[in-house]
Amino acid sequence: MRVCLEKLEKLKLIIRMLRSVLVAYSGGADSSLLLKTASDVLGRNVLAVIATSPTYTKSELREAADFCKKHKIKHQVIATEELNNPHFTKNPKNRCFYCKDELFSRLKKIAKAHNIKYVLDGTNYDDRLDYRPGATAKEKHNVRSPLKEAKLTKQDIRTLSKEMGLSTWNKPSLACLASRFPYKSAITENALTRINKAEDFLRKAGFSQVRVRHYNSLARIEVPKDEIRHFLTLDKTKIVHKFKKLGYNYVTLDLEGYRSGSMNEMIN
Repeated sequence: MRVCLEKLEKLKLIIRMLRSVLVAYSGGADSSLLLKTASDVLGRNVLAVIATSPTYTKSELREAADFCKKHKIKHQVIATEELNNPHFTKNPKNRCFYCKDELFSRLKKIAKAHNIKYVLDGTNYDDRLDYRPGATAKEKHNVRSPLKEAKLTKQDIRTLSKEMGLSTWNKPSLACLASRFPYKSAITENALTRINKAEDFLRKAGFSQVRVRHYNSLARIEVPKDEIRHFLTLDKTKIVHKFKKLGYNYVTLDLEGYRSGSMNEMIN
């Protein structure tokens, strides 16, 4: 815990030196700790911006807005238009770059309108180990990542968030719904809706984490490995019926269990 607190103090120092910030806020554990800390340090000199689009669930938008209201943090919601960009919808390996490029470009304009010099995101220290093409867009727009700069890992963030009484301390990792598609498989609003409904159906069955990987007529379900036994106790007929109603002809369970970025395993 001592090391976590030392990192938290470093995070506060970094934020204090920035004086005023706009935080790209997703509602996840990482950006929630960043936003709350920024608010504690800079007060009214913090603006949270929440992006919404068909690639994210409405529940995530609602939870993010509720967090800001609870902690009395200024915020605004913007609708992003990545589905209008063919570079994004064609789903290349660097798909995330095009989404983040649009987002950060717009956030920089909002920051300028509010006389805010710095835009921050919730990238943590562990993220440096993952394939993240969106990081190129972050560098292009000079977006800062104070959690990463303070070397705060995901576990550090959960530990500190729990200590601070943040409801997001054990929130499952978030990822946009576009991450459910194999690379080069076209991303459509209709398919995003199908995935959203399928995951919501399974989430209500009590799983802590769910991913429905989308292969057109086939769905590959990922739940945490230690919750596969629970999945096997469910009425599979109801699951199959629901998924077929959504347009899937085949429904599979990944026996390796949930793992973040499993689609990156297919990158050659």
